[in-house]
Amino acid sequence: MTALKDQVQADLHDAIRARDEIRKVALRMLTAAIRNTEIELRHELDDAGVLAVVQKQVKQRRDSIVEFRKGGREDLVAKEEGELAWLEAYLPRQATREEIEAAARRAVAETGASGPRDIGKVMPGLMQQFAGRTDGKMVSDIVRELLAGQ
Repeated sequence: MTALKDQVQADLHDAIRARDEIRKVALRMLTAAIRNTEIELRHELDDAGVLAVVQKQVKQRRDSIVEFRKGGREDLVAKEEGELAWLEAYLPRQATREEIEAAARRAVAETGASGPRDIGKVMPGLMQQFAGRTDGKMVSDIVRELLAGQ
């Protein structure tokens, strides 16, 4: 087992002992998602693979929160937000908009990108730099803003 997967298992056992329902449900769903991914890929996930599963679960929770708010289901919003808080604890520190913007400015200057059509030159390096630390949509939006202003 990987260190991150071991940590999830240990935290799940702590949640069960503490009778913390929200944390227990979130970690059981995360454990099931990890196991399903391992079965699908037919090999045990390393920490990067486990982190990718955590990111996918976080994204699903955020999407669910948006949809539940639209439907006026504040009870489900609260449940999803509670689970989201526990899942985010496994993610590395998220990059701020300012960090991404500064890196995007450097990348635009380095690649010589001159307009929105050059987004393909800028994005790969930035996504590699911020892998696991931000949402690709945020990076893309920032790069589009910078390139549109040129």
